[in-house]
Amino acid sequence: MSLVIGNVFIAPVSGPEVESGYIRIEGDLIAELGAGPAPDVPGATLIDGAGCLATPGLVNTHHHLYQWASQGLAQDATLFEWLAALYDVWAAMDAEVVNGAATAGLAWLALSGCTTTSDHHYLFPKGRGDLLAAEIEAARAIGLRFHPARGSMDLGRSKGGLPPDVVVEELDDVLAATAAAVDAHHDPSPSSMLRVAVAPCSPFSASAELMTASAALAREKGVRLHTHLAETLDEEEHCRERFGLRPVDYMEKLGWLGPDVWLAHAVHLSDADIAKLAATGTGTAHCPSSNGRLGAGIARVSEMLRRGANVGLGVDGAASSELTPLAGEMRQALLFQRARYGPAALSARQALELATLGGARNLGRQNELGTLEPGKLADIVLWPLSGSFAAAVADPVCALVFGPAPPPALVLVGGRAVVSGGELRTVPQDAAGQAGARAHRRLMRLARERGFGAAREVHR
Repeated sequence: MSLVIGNVFIAPVSGPEVESGYIRIEGDLIAELGAGPAPDVPGATLIDGAGCLATPGLVNTHHHLYQWASQGLAQDATLFEWLAALYDVWAAMDAEVVNGAATAGLAWLALSGCTTTSDHHYLFPKGRGDLLAAEIEAARAIGLRFHPARGSMDLGRSKGGLPPDVVVEELDDVLAATAAAVDAHHDPSPSSMLRVAVAPCSPFSASAELMTASAALAREKGVRLHTHLAETLDEEEHCRERFGLRPVDYMEKLGWLGPDVWLAHAVHLSDADIAKLAATGTGTAHCPSSNGRLGAGIARVSEMLRRGANVGLGVDGAASSELTPLAGEMRQALLFQRARYGPAALSARQALELATLGGARNLGRQNELGTLEPGKLADIVLWPLSGSFAAAVADPVCALVFGPAPPPALVLVGGRAVVSGGELRTVPQDAAGQAGARAHRRLMRLARERGFGAAREVHR
């Protein structure tokens, strides 16, 4: 298959921008791009990109897709309060809930310019079907590159952890299920649509034994490691009281810093923490909307970048980031940094890099994704920025990041159109949204049947 996008403004992220140029795609790869008129390629499909900005596909590096089914609850809670309210609801989920929630969540991501997404699924109630397979099936249908992180918790309340015992697993069961997930699903090939990571949930829900054994398993299998860290001051206090260490120091002790690791949130970091992340190549996933929604704070993103630490973006689970589009997180990241550090803290192009190359680095795919250049996968988004209002902003990257991002005109994943004309093309768009609504109703019903109080849907 040959495809040529012509007459388009190109922001490749790596390299100079092209005010009017073309991108030629052969198969699932970018074959050529440059300034000037599009080449005449016999048999190629030609797309007129007039009035559009071409960027790499956006990469989402932290999510909880199952949470689409539990949005709008515990609206005024801190993280620990929010988790305490929702763990019992999530304990009722089954594979049908997960598939419906993931279908809606992935469709929403695609409609905001996302071409690759991770997902951190860490609750596996017994007897509810294959929850990981349920979300993998949804990702195949929607057509996004998918990096599910097989999460886990083994530290229930009876052992000093935060989650109720009903939602945790035994250490041996976790390791066996995680190894089986990697063996069954992980595809390390350069064009891979599916890669699996190993992801114990957090220091307040996973034991030291689970953390160290998971790291050993991931490195034996050659896959990446992911967890939550330093999201709130409550977490820092928990780590000091239980381990006598701050969160990053605790991770270092457990062998959890390195270029194969990325950490979600990383809000409360000291100067020494940032230095350790930069020195070890440990990545972070910045989730500004979720951190704001839960009152967790503002991550020191501009300082991390200045010191050479890698940062990507994440929308986080929809239950703490209701209906948040990934493209909008570029704007949130920029505004949060400027609100804290001043107008030079983060530029529009740095925000775009967080959402593309920064995310690709977190997932270990910087050689395949995150920039527009020959030889990389043809994951490309065209943003229409010439409308009667948007045309007043001469700089299209500024228009994309500073303003509300428009629905993308085209989203290609490996040269295949997942979104075209602002509409999802892989599955019926309304059906995807309805799947999420059904998942919500089913989860609330299952939770009520099990007597879980939070399922009363008390919103405050």
